[in-house]
Amino acid sequence: MFSGIITDIGRIAEIEARGDTRFVVETAYDTACIEIGASIAHGGVCLTVIDKQPGRYGVEVSAETLSKTTLGEWRVGTRVNLERSLRLGDEIGGHLVYGHVDGLATITECRPEGDSVRFGFALPKALGRYVAPKGSVALDGVSLTVNEVMDKGDGDTHFGVNIIPHTRKCTTFDLLRPGHRVNFEADMLARYVARLLATRG
Repeated sequence: MFSGIITDIGRIAEIEARGDTRFVVETAYDTACIEIGASIAHGGVCLTVIDKQPGRYGVEVSAETLSKTTLGEWRVGTRVNLERSLRLGDEIGGHLVYGHVDGLATITECRPEGDSVRFGFALPKALGRYVAPKGSVALDGVSLTVNEVMDKGDGDTHFGVNIIPHTRKCTTFDLLRPGHRVNFEADMLARYVARLLATRG
């Protein structure tokens, strides 16, 4: 379990395609303190550490995960938001994030708004029911608050978030532009409320 507060930006150093795909991730984390089998969120996707060296570690990713997330777009040099899993007693600075991606959102706009940047996203309508103004979402592993939700009549749900300068500096959002896709995870509370309403309807 995670909180959506990014604590490092890793770099994909090696990619090896075999039965599953093995990625080697360069990190500023002290890998001596990372246990084999530990969970780390990579762009919002929970992956298991299978080996490690000073300054880097390896993870394996199934074909299913590659096809359903942005991990299939990773190349050597790709920058990745990283967050280590929470421990009991840790502060939850964002919201509870599970590292289980629901789908992909596409960036539709990036425009300055004060010192921040307003990002617009398009999301498949089936996932749009989980998004509400002032609610929480995780995008590429980053816990964010939704500003507004719109239906533009194109079959997608559109929503916007503001990215403050600190978040841009400490995540990969500074690299993103319209057309890029990001991993979307709905807030667990929104997921259960939608399920409850569906069963009562």
